[in-house]
Amino acid sequence: MLPLEKLKVLDLTQVMAGPFCCQVLADMGADVIKVEPRETGEQSRRSMGFKMEHGEDTAAFVAINRNKKSMTLNLKEDAAREIFYKMAREADIVVENYRPGVTKKLGVDYETLREINPRIIYASVSGFGQTGPYAMRAGYDLIAQGMSGVMSVTGEPGGPPAKCGIPIGDLSAGLFCAFGILTACIAREETGEGQYIDTSLFESALAFSVWETAELWSTGRVPQPFGSAHRLTAPYQALQTGDGYINVGANNQRLWARLCNAIGLEELIEDPRFATNDDRMENRAELAEELEKPLAEKTTDEWVDILLDAGFPAAPIHNYQQVFEDSHTIAREMMVEMDHPVEGKVKGLGIPVKLSETPGKIRRPAPLLGEHTEETLSDLGYSEAEIADFRERKVI
Repeated sequence: MLPLEKLKVLDLTQVMAGPFCCQVLADMGADVIKVEPRETGEQSRRSMGFKMEHGEDTAAFVAINRNKKSMTLNLKEDAAREIFYKMAREADIVVENYRPGVTKKLGVDYETLREINPRIIYASVSGFGQTGPYAMRAGYDLIAQGMSGVMSVTGEPGGPPAKCGIPIGDLSAGLFCAFGILTACIAREETGEGQYIDTSLFESALAFSVWETAELWSTGRVPQPFGSAHRLTAPYQALQTGDGYINVGANNQRLWARLCNAIGLEELIEDPRFATNDDRMENRAELAEELEKPLAEKTTDEWVDILLDAGFPAAPIHNYQQVFEDSHTIAREMMVEMDHPVEGKVKGLGIPVKLSETPGKIRRPAPLLGEHTEETLSDLGYSEAEIADFRERKVI
């Protein structure tokens, strides 16, 4: 049994945040039907970077739309909206990430759908939310990272603004949206009623800023970027070795002493510049310089072995090729293969949450455009003649 297999989701989303949310639900068994424009499909199928080897879809689309079905509907047509309403009567959840107001124009907004199905849980993901002075602004991860403060604390001290290397605004919004949906499902068990969920890239990125806001509100200082270093403890950062870099994490006095002993710098334990965490934070640049002197004498791999043997947390900095060659990544099944009808074997990320009794499952790759249109319509009770008529009239 899959934990969410009784949930039916209508996925009206595109690009990243919304599709990622729906994929998280699909990985745990939800029946997700991706409803796409009839000719082009959703935006990321054709216009987001690297194409797959054989088909028209991009690798970006394939990466965040597995375990879903795809049907096409021209929601500008009355007949298509009637099909969608019929689907909504049987659905548990609708997820969309259009700019505020678009779904109302299409006639598939929450107010319309809850009249059809009072139990519907309707989730909207946008750039800035459905209310407030910026509600109508376009939602992009880069914009959210900038306005949420994330970019102001990313990068090296004194350097230009830098965004987080992964789309943290998009992905966090997708996760918060999935969390909101499941919370609403639990509430519905008590009330029998659905509800509306409103989250945004801006709020989600900001909500991850826990250490930064702690610094701001406790000290009055505006948080600054520290490169790889931690803003609350030191040394907790990347340091240079003889052939690259190593990450070290000495976030208490015991580990600080263990690090000094392991690399032959016992004298630093009582050095007044570094005696306490506050001292080490105050003299962060000098600290890194002292630590890197002995580290330069051996390779990263040698130091990792030495420090781990000493009971000190340390690790190399992997590129993504190295990540998926790592035995731990393999053991945790964080790379999987799926059989794609056009591409053959395709690789994807594994499921990061392991449930002991009802684990998630990767059942199918990202769907081809409209691959499940006829199947879905047949399940709704439409005849072959009606489906052919819809296709002739460009409803589907």
